[in-house]
Amino acid sequence: MEIKTFADLIEWTRLWHLHLSDCLNGCAVKHQDERAKMLLGYIAGHELEIGQIVTEFEKQADVNTLNTRVYDYVDHKPVKSHQSCDGHYSTLTPDQICREIFEFHDQVIALYDNLSGKAEIVEAKELADALLAMEQHEAKRLATQIGRIDEG
Repeated sequence: MEIKTFADLIEWTRLWHLHLSDCLNGCAVKHQDERAKMLLGYIAGHELEIGQIVTEFEKQADVNTLNTRVYDYVDHKPVKSHQSCDGHYSTLTPDQICREIFEFHDQVIALYDNLSGKAEIVEAKELADALLAMEQHEAKRLATQIGRIDEG
C-alpha cells in the first residue's frame, strides 16, 4: 500500500494490526505448545482491539487533516512484519513471539514519532501525537498483560 496521506497511513496501520491479529489466530491453532497457543490468542485479541481503536481515529479525524500529505514527512523504510501469514508464528517459542511482536510495535511507534517530529501543520502534528500515544500505550498495556500471563 502506498502511503501518501494521513488517511492512507491510518488505514495502513489499521490493516496491519488486523492482519497481524488474523495471522496470530491462525498460528495459535497450529502451535504445539499450549503456552504459545494461549499467548498467540491473547496477542491476536489485543491486535484486533488496536485495529478497532485505529478505526475510531479514521472516523473522528478532520477530513482536511486526513488529506494532509505525509509522503515528505515519513521515512520510506517499510515496517518489517510478515506480509503473508505463512505460519511463521506457529514455530516460535513464546519469547520469540514476544520479541517479534514488540519489534513490530517499536517500528510503528518510531514511524509515528518520526512523523510527529516533522509535521508542520498543527492539526497534523496533533493527530500524529495522538496516534503515537495510542501505539505507545497499547504496547505498554500488552507488555503488562504478557507479564501477568508469565506470572500466572
